[in-house]
Amino acid sequence: MMKVVNYISEAFEELKSNTTWPEWAEVQRLTIVVAVFSVLFALATWGVDEVFAKSLEGFFNWIKA
Repeated sequence: MMKVVNYISEAFEELKSNTTWPEWAEVQRLTIVVAVFSVLFALATWGVDEVFAKSLEGFFNWIKA
């Protein structure tokens, strides 16, 4: 158990002393970029799903007729 505590302690020390953190403005800008691309990717995935659903529906209606 002491090894785990020591590991966590050293990890936090590493984060405090040896990590270069971005400026707050850059964090905000990149967060917006990620949010926009996430929405665009979700819309693209939804669009492809709708196209495949309509295609399969049309195919099975054609087979049934």
